Amino acid sequence: VEEFIAAMAGNEKKMNQGLITPLIDHILEARGLNARGWAVTPDAFRPDALPLHFSMNYKLIDEHGRQLDMNRSLVALRGEWGKEAKEEFAELHETPSEYTQLTDWTFGELPELMEVPVGKQTVIGYPALSDEGETVSLKVFDSAEEAAETHRKGLARLFMLQFKEQVKYFDKNVPGMSQMGMQYMALGTTDELKRQIVDLTFERACLSEPLPADAAAFKARCAEAKARLGLIMQEVCRMVGAVLTESQAVSKKLPAFKAHAAATQDIEAQLKRLLGKRFIIETPFERLQHYPRYLKGIQVRLDKLKADPARDTRLMAEYAPLWTNYERRFLQLAKQGASDPQIEQFRWLMEELRISLFAQELRTPVPVSTKRLQKQWEGIQHG
Repeated sequence: VEEFIAAMAGNEKKMNQGLITPLIDHILEARGLNARGWAVTPDAFRPDALPLHFSMNYKLIDEHGRQLDMNRSLVALRGEWGKEAKEEFAELHETPSEYTQLTDWTFGELPELMEVPVGKQTVIGYPALSDEGETVSLKVFDSAEEAAETHRKGLARLFMLQFKEQVKYFDKNVPGMSQMGMQYMALGTTDELKRQIVDLTFERACLSEPLPADAAAFKARCAEAKARLGLIMQEVCRMVGAVLTESQAVSKKLPAFKAHAAATQDIEAQLKRLLGKRFIIETPFERLQHYPRYLKGIQVRLDKLKADPARDTRLMAEYAPLWTNYERRFLQLAKQGASDPQIEQFRWLMEELRISLFAQELRTPVPVSTKRLQKQWEGIQHG
């Protein structure tokens, strides 16, 4: 242990990889096991097999100092008590009237967190702007994640309130709107599509990190965004147009493959995941840019399916266990109201794996294979 700690000292890059990966590297290197052809895999380390006293024990205390619950899993505690705690916190911290119905940044500097008295204790609260439609208000949340999500929407609304003329103009002048509206018909109305395009345009123009935290920074960001809104709107429309065009091409092609039930069901499920009603605003922009390639990949897959159905079946069997692992973990997290950036990243790597397996000629931005992702999954599970 001492030897490992000394080896890690000052090596920030390795320390950011968690514990298991650097520990494996150290064991193989320090003991010369590499040269002997030995391998140590992440599944050799089993946190669940450790004696309980090696895990942190969390106590849930109310405002009077009484213990309500205790568990070694913080996620389980949050799952059981989170809703109740959130409601209680919201009741205790109603927004003062001077921080409601805001249409401009008139509330001084916005701190990242604040101390809030609850009974005899002090707890941490996270302030955020909340979108109320025609105005915004300042609210305090008990969770940093919820505050961040609410704040982005509230801040976007505050920017849009400064750009009323541009919003009015975009309402009538979205490039290529009539054609995109027809292509989007299976998912929703033209107005719903337009709303998402306008929202994404403002998000791209105004919400780059670091987000403004005071009136001066907000005003400066407004000035920067004003010059770029038109160009960004065109860029967003080009990309959304490409996605909808490729999606329409898949929809036209798919009915001819009804005889290949397993493949078409798999593709339909993939399309449903990618193209929900609000996919434009709910998909991270850097992922959305890859959608045309993902949809082209489906068309290439269908062409190859016609020539060699057995190959498609074999590749699906290779893909399926990894997807099942991901889906099981995703549903577990969703039930607990939690999220995990590693699981989110893995989900998009699975999209790249589909390209690598079924439409290799379209290339992937990073090297992916079933073997690589299997290894990565083991690392996520045991990291």
